[in-house]
Amino acid sequence: MSNWSLLGRRVLAIGDSLAPLARGPLFGAAMEVAGLNRLSDLRPGMTDLILIDADNAEPAALAAAVGTLSQVVDLPPTLFLGGHLPAGLVRALMRLPHADVVETPFTHEQLQNAIYALLDQAAAQAPSAQGHHSRCWSVMGAVGGAGATMAAIEIASALAARSSRANSVCLIDLHLADGACAPYLGATPSMGLAEFGPAAERMDAALLAAFATPVGKGLDLLACPRDPTAFNAISREAVLRILEIACEAYDHVVLDMPRHRHSWTLDALAGSDEVVVVSELTVPALLAARALSDEVEAAAGLRPRIVLNRLANRMFGPAPSTAEAEKALQRKADGAIASDWDAAAASVNLGGAISQHRPKSKIVRDIASLVDRMLADRGRRAPQPVPAATSSRAA
Repeated sequence: MSNWSLLGRRVLAIGDSLAPLARGPLFGAAMEVAGLNRLSDLRPGMTDLILIDADNAEPAALAAAVGTLSQVVDLPPTLFLGGHLPAGLVRALMRLPHADVVETPFTHEQLQNAIYALLDQAAAQAPSAQGHHSRCWSVMGAVGGAGATMAAIEIASALAARSSRANSVCLIDLHLADGACAPYLGATPSMGLAEFGPAAERMDAALLAAFATPVGKGLDLLACPRDPTAFNAISREAVLRILEIACEAYDHVVLDMPRHRHSWTLDALAGSDEVVVVSELTVPALLAARALSDEVEAAAGLRPRIVLNRLANRMFGPAPSTAEAEKALQRKADGAIASDWDAAAASVNLGGAISQHRPKSKIVRDIASLVDRMLADRGRRAPQPVPAATSSRAA
């Protein structure tokens, strides 16, 4: 099955008779209805698909317009709707790189199938992004309130700061019902997966771009609006499709993962290059971190990094020391983040990463050290793609 979707795609419909399609088989597309003269203004990147009503256009004018299309650089897929097309028009059509005809009358399904086939054909012949290797890091909290969202945001911000390329890092909030990344960053969540139902499984890169909210230089956020039913309304296939496309589009993808397991959790973890489990310095949290890490290692085949958060620089106090924490973990901690309540609170209230508002905070320093170590450990595990949305989970 094709992975294309018409949701949010730009469609140029030539012919007033095509307008009703916006409420039918083209529902969700950004559709412009115009006359033949609109084709003379066509520029690269202006539209994703052209539909032309060949039955109701003057044949000579239509043939001339199609001849003009053949000169357009990067012409999008073009679909003609009509019956008994003149021979001259057919010859002109054959010179277009990606074109087809749907004979009238047609069903909604026939039209959609023709559109998807054209989009697939164009995508298959487009220059591929070979050599692009994305890295996906998942961040989970051992217990609620451990600071995993803060860590995920700061990790994503640190990665973006190291890149000079626009849109190099994508932070995805997979707390679908009540994610905190958007309010933390002072952003508006726009990934409305629940609104589209099963159609979200056909998502493509264009729709992903429409869902993305820029939250900093080189950093985009994908987050759903608050919806208590989201975990039930959004399918496993839709979530995995999001991750699949994001890993194709960005150099780094950081997942803010819920600690409770869902139908897509193991697939997301199995497709990650790193899993970071964030624990606060309490015995229950440390025990939970150890148990969660063991579960992830057994199920996904990747040993998580356990990072201790809110590490206080004091000799005496109620919190366990690092040595005591590692005793509870029964392993060495892979990193520690200093406690800096003032910096964290200021950033949350102002909207933005701590590195933006308090760049000299100890939290920023410790996150930078953690990111440097993970970037250096390229041999720790070879990158693996997120499982395709339509496939079953790999063993």
